[in-house]
Amino acid sequence: MNNDLHALRRILKSCPTLAVVGLSAEWHRPSYFAAKYMQSHGFRIVPVNPRYAGGQVLGETCYASLQDIPFKVDMVDVFRRSEDVLPIAQQAVQIGARCLWQQLGVANPEADALARQAGMDSVTNRCVKIEHARLFGGLNWVGVNTGIISARRLV
Repeated sequence: MNNDLHALRRILKSCPTLAVVGLSAEWHRPSYFAAKYMQSHGFRIVPVNPRYAGGQVLGETCYASLQDIPFKVDMVDVFRRSEDVLPIAQQAVQIGARCLWQQLGVANPEADALARQAGMDSVTNRCVKIEHARLFGGLNWVGVNTGIISARRLV
């Protein structure tokens, strides 16, 4: 696993295109929130969700599976249950992704081992948004910088 700070920084600097598996079109879902943050920081987001395939999420065309994406992606960011990750990891290897990122609360050891065996970077149980904000200055004193929640009174 590449959960150390230097590896996380290197991964985030070298993976500008993120296929977000399980990305929801609902603004209040964690996958949407994280993907929107990454998009606002210059990353290209590629939604992967069969529910929205052919439509758009965050202004990007949504695909049913990783294999349907007609261009190269650098990172596969997984918002699925741990037991669902192994087939996603297999697809990530097949499409030549450079990193498999299992989101906070998601950790499939077999998928992690498969990705590493294929020469990919692999991150488990970490939020790509939180790590980017932590490593590149997006956190403020309360831990998040959303612009939505504030301790200041509205005048």
